[in-house]
Amino acid sequence: MIRKALTIAGSDSGGGAGIEADLKTFSAFGVHGLVAITSVTAQNTQEVRAIYDISPEVVAKQIEAVVEDIGVDAAKTGMLSNAKIIKAVAKTVKKYEFPLVVDPVMIAKSGAPLLREDAMEALIEKIIPLATLVTPNKSEAEKLSGMKIEGLEDAKKAAKIIVEELGAKGAIVKGGHLSLSEAVDVLYFNEKFREYRAPFVKGCTHGTGCSFSAAITANLAKGKKLEEAVRIAKEFITMGIYYGPRIGHGHCPVNQNAWIDIPAEKWRVYESLGNALKELMSIDNLYEHAPEVGMNFIYALPKLYARSKEDVAGVKGRIVKFGNKIKPVGWVEFGASDHLTRAILTFMEFFPEVRSALNLKYSEELIKKASSLGLKVSFYDRREEPEEIKAKEGGTIPWGVKTAIERINDKPDIIYHLGDWGKEPMLLIFGENPEIVLRKLKMLIE
Repeated sequence: MIRKALTIAGSDSGGGAGIEADLKTFSAFGVHGLVAITSVTAQNTQEVRAIYDISPEVVAKQIEAVVEDIGVDAAKTGMLSNAKIIKAVAKTVKKYEFPLVVDPVMIAKSGAPLLREDAMEALIEKIIPLATLVTPNKSEAEKLSGMKIEGLEDAKKAAKIIVEELGAKGAIVKGGHLSLSEAVDVLYFNEKFREYRAPFVKGCTHGTGCSFSAAITANLAKGKKLEEAVRIAKEFITMGIYYGPRIGHGHCPVNQNAWIDIPAEKWRVYESLGNALKELMSIDNLYEHAPEVGMNFIYALPKLYARSKEDVAGVKGRIVKFGNKIKPVGWVEFGASDHLTRAILTFMEFFPEVRSALNLKYSEELIKKASSLGLKVSFYDRREEPEEIKAKEGGTIPWGVKTAIERINDKPDIIYHLGDWGKEPMLLIFGENPEIVLRKLKMLIE
């Protein structure tokens, strides 16, 4: 059964907020998105250049059209712009019985006003009493409650005012601007307070409010209870901020797709590396090239999502010599490799498309053969490593890979080093994916 969610909001031409953010969020949760556009804005990541309000009659007709034909399981409001639109929306929504999440949008991320001053009274009188949940940030909660919010206790008081005095069923005051050590959102619902905590993450914040309220709406449409819908939305928005794409020259947008992209990409990586590992084990005489410390074979998530060891799949326990063959100690897992992970994450800073690597025992013969085959080869010398890098745990490999790339000012297929005290000489093969790494490996040893 396909669930349907409706967004009654403005359009953001930059695609970061408004109905564009809402529809992407609905889609991330497998919910069919419906729209009633209230206003068309000309905006980007830096500014709002123009606003054109849709006539209240057309806004109402949009709502009626989708409800009466397709049906709505939950809805949300975003930018309502003026008092006439607010009254038309309230009158229309009142006719239907579905949960309504009200995001009281007042100011754009760039600072431009999105709700006219004379519309505040209409918002409080007409829309808030219809809300299943109101989702204000600190400044919006201050305007709705009429009180100054200095910290968590004030946020609780404001949420309670919005419910008990203004008539909403629930209110959650978002904690992004409360100057706390964590991002703490305070929900007041059914005469109880509940806190939702998450660490602050650096990333993109354009469209956070829209995406958060849309995530709640989508989960209400799917039949989740309000507290659970908020919990999921909190996790969703934290991920969206962290993995936001750095586009534009202002406030970059939240990445709603991360919610579905990361699990999908992890499966692709796992399957591809697993198949390549099976093929690797069938290569004759590969054990002759296995280093004493063992081999590993890794594949990272796409650059946008590859931030740490947990975003790179490798072979658990490495690949070791087993008689005249090689054998993986474990199977493919994310976070299984340490040394090669540092190498590939550094490599991807220069060439994001290169996501896979394999290590072999150093061989002068293999280096000569690689050059004769037209493969690009570079190296780094551990003896040249600066003392401040040596003193830093895990700093050698990133420094070495960076040095090797800069040495040829190109994309190397192979990087090697001749070792140092207690460090075995090593050769690393790089490629866009495991299949390409295997192809280069076979060129060298077959």
